[in-house]
Amino acid sequence: MFDDQVRISGSTFTVPSPGGDLVESQVIIGGTLARSVYTFVNGELDTASIRLLPVDGGEYGDMVAFEEARYREGTSVPRTTNYGLRGDGALHRWTSTSAGRQITGMASGFASVKAMALISKTRTYETFLANTRGGALYTIHIPTTSPMKPVVKPVRTRTWQGFEFLIAQKCGNQGTLLLGIDKDTQSAYLYAVGHANGTATVIQGLGKVPGTFNDPAYFRWAPPIDPLVGE
Repeated sequence: MFDDQVRISGSTFTVPSPGGDLVESQVIIGGTLARSVYTFVNGELDTASIRLLPVDGGEYGDMVAFEEARYREGTSVPRTTNYGLRGDGALHRWTSTSAGRQITGMASGFASVKAMALISKTRTYETFLANTRGGALYTIHIPTTSPMKPVVKPVRTRTWQGFEFLIAQKCGNQGTLLLGIDKDTQSAYLYAVGHANGTATVIQGLGKVPGTFNDPAYFRWAPPIDPLVGE
């Protein structure tokens, strides 16, 4: 089933456990969504712990972006939300609770999006930065309510079309450290992004990152305490 490479990965999470540090993420291999699980014991990989477990029987072959958002701060019931963008521009949302995983929203109109990076997760909404094939950079603000009604705001109107991957981490109190990866040139560039505020958002280029970026997939490594407040 898993002869192909991982082509899309959501964020990777580390969960401390009595048997070691459990590392888990959701990945798309071919048309299958699977959970990748393995354990580090005393800083070393336990190769016997490596597992790839299909999440469901759905078809994910046309997914172009996927992310998992875990919101834990200030909630009595933890919330885990998955977002998947299909090639036809349909953005899907699944929400997981103790009762299971179910689709909780879909919105169309995102066919021009190349890459998405999660920059905010709160009790009432989650926000992505997304670039388009035309070069624009937008925020996609998604309330947790149903029906799902994303609010899209322009941040920049040109020059952002080169990146196939966007990776974001919290920077400062309300900002974002953004990595853009260009598969064509196998290069990456780093940006400090201020608190998102439409076209007034401050973006400072920090330059080209040393190295060759030619891996098939990239992901965000989520720390154990993981506030994202970029918008």
